[in-house]
Amino acid sequence: MNFDELLKLVCSGNGPGICVDSRKVADGDIFVAVKGTASDGHDFIAQAVANGARYIVCERNAQHAIGDTQCELVVVDDTAQVPAILAQAANGNPASKLTNLAVTGTNGKTTVAFLVRSIIGGAGHKCGLIGTVVYDTCSGNSYEATLTTPDCLDIAARQAEMVRNGAEYMVIEASSHALSQNRLSQINFRAAAFTNLAGDHLDYHKTERDYLEAKTRLFSALGPDATAVLNRQGRGAEFIAGQTSAAVLWYSIEEKADLTAHIESMDTDGTVFGIEYCGRSSIVRTPLLGLYNVSNCLAAAGLCLAAGFDLETVAAGLSALEAIPGRLEKIEGGDFSVIIDYAHTDDALKNVLSTLKPLCRGSLRVVFGCGGDRDKTKRPRMARVAEQLADFVLVTSDNPRTEDPNAIVDDVVAGFENHDSAAISIEPDRRKAIELAIEAAERDDIVLIAGKGHETYQIIGTKKFDFSDKEVALKHLGKRSQKLSPKRC
Repeated sequence: MNFDELLKLVCSGNGPGICVDSRKVADGDIFVAVKGTASDGHDFIAQAVANGARYIVCERNAQHAIGDTQCELVVVDDTAQVPAILAQAANGNPASKLTNLAVTGTNGKTTVAFLVRSIIGGAGHKCGLIGTVVYDTCSGNSYEATLTTPDCLDIAARQAEMVRNGAEYMVIEASSHALSQNRLSQINFRAAAFTNLAGDHLDYHKTERDYLEAKTRLFSALGPDATAVLNRQGRGAEFIAGQTSAAVLWYSIEEKADLTAHIESMDTDGTVFGIEYCGRSSIVRTPLLGLYNVSNCLAAAGLCLAAGFDLETVAAGLSALEAIPGRLEKIEGGDFSVIIDYAHTDDALKNVLSTLKPLCRGSLRVVFGCGGDRDKTKRPRMARVAEQLADFVLVTSDNPRTEDPNAIVDDVVAGFENHDSAAISIEPDRRKAIELAIEAAERDDIVLIAGKGHETYQIIGTKKFDFSDKEVALKHLGKRSQKLSPKRC
């Protein structure tokens, strides 16, 4: 069998399933042997056959792995994009029926995606969303996200749901891992936005240049009729601009660009700014705080302008979004505030603390940790940022995974200049750390609980345990309130 024949079979309406993981293969499935960074699917062909695979797509003759079975080999030059081709075909090519928008960058992807959905929804259209917090297929119910960007098989299935549910648009967060692994292959994007570049994922990409080049793949794949929405003030943006054939829409704050924001006011209630584009201007009033969120608003605006929406519609949609789960999410603590945020890089933590500090009339307290089995280089950097910008720092555990939580804490602590400072404390138990921070809070303080944001779990070893920073904080706020309430006779 050749690949064209296999493709026709997949399009038949009752074609075989498609797998890239030999452990998930069922009777009659297609197994595509893809070369990954950690393993090569060609090494698992025999296992796929043993599990019932009927068709094997590979880059070299693997007759020895098939043996005398009825399994058929389909040999191609490169299997990297084959799963996406088959998945789109099997689902009726849903990507071609949607206006596809994407956002990449170290920080801000989730906020931009939610803002895009708000703009498009406010204009009366359905927009599906795939990202870190949620997979929304416009069914009225959302799926909890498992990855920022799922694999191409999952994306195609979600897009098919979106089309069935009447969606006309999709916005997706594009992680660097996903881009390097071709998960977005076979999707023609109308526009893609770049937010920023900061130190992260160097455990996977090894160098910052490799990390940037992975992000750039989203833009080098854009056609000349697409638009690259780039941050004029973002490191790496000029490099990306030189690698794309798409039209470039530059955005910036208070600097000349195609799309520019001018700040009018910013306080604890939100931000007001003017937005200018093509000689027109409009006002945005958003509860989102910080210059970095104004930048996120511009990225979302650029995507929607490129998709054909007018500036007034864009401004209205930006203003309509009230909150984003785990992104500067405020919990009232009575006479002080608790903020939940996903900041898990030094750049993101700096942005959040720099935003909160001038708004804090008391002490700024931060609780944070670093994930295990992830980029270790950012751990001391996050400590330096916290020490410089917060009044009190409490180092705790994040998702330690298979690393020793105490060893992770040691890596963080190594970044402090003044290890013996009374303003720095350590409590590896995250639940207890949140309780201690809330107990210590005084009038007008802000307690920032950083790192996990919207997550409702903690990964210890290889297991997930129920854990929500927000729920834990609310519980301890309730206990504190009871202690302070006068007893009635």
